[in-house]
Amino acid sequence: MGEILNGKTALVTGASSGIGRAAAVALAAAGAQVALVARRVERLRDLAGEIEAGGGKALARAADVTDEHDAAAAVEDTVGHFGGLDILVNAAGMTQVGKVENGDLADWRYVFELNFWSAFYTSRAAIPALKAGGGDIVNISSTAGRRAVGATFGPYAASKFALTAFNESLRAEVTLAGIRVCIIEPGATATEIHEHIKDEKVREFTRNHVEKDGAMQPEDVAAAIVFAVSLPPRVNISQLVIRPSVDARVL
Repeated sequence: MGEILNGKTALVTGASSGIGRAAAVALAAAGAQVALVARRVERLRDLAGEIEAGGGKALARAADVTDEHDAAAAVEDTVGHFGGLDILVNAAGMTQVGKVENGDLADWRYVFELNFWSAFYTSRAAIPALKAGGGDIVNISSTAGRRAVGATFGPYAASKFALTAFNESLRAEVTLAGIRVCIIEPGATATEIHEHIKDEKVREFTRNHVEKDGAMQPEDVAAAIVFAVSLPPRVNISQLVIRPSVDARVL
């Protein structure tokens, strides 16, 4: 394990797959002890074993972060287990399609619950611990939070736009308390984000998009996370857009 984050404790939501999993591995490799939070507990236990086999420290904590109380309890358990919290990475997220006129309101609501409200809940719960010694909140968004493309992905884009506004208002609120707040907006990244899309054609389109040649890997986003939280305390990267270097116009 590395040294740059030695002595730091990180909590990562969405740690069972994709960017969250890669972030947990990268933070542990940099020396942080990591709380792994997601619903799929078996995956979390396997990841914790992997991190510990490499000499790191990990806590597998099953939680549904769309539930305010469960999200807060996960933060509380992390602080209790490791003795504090220095880094919060809100990587839990998903996409679903739907239009305003006739889309499924349950889909719209759940996308917001996971992509926006979960980050609100964990951030709110983490602020007291982060104030104790200064720390970082990193929210994982998307380039879809900068530009909504068409009507199909309205729920996803709207939730990510909301996350961007939340990120900036939170940064202004806590910066004088020594807490840095960063939002990272990746372009096409090979993750499982397409899995829960109900429309088969859109699901296949999204799968092809995120897995096309030149798309980024979760480890690329994880490297950006480690970079942002490793900078001197006087530096706050408030917004970081990363895109594939190949054909960035469409990725």
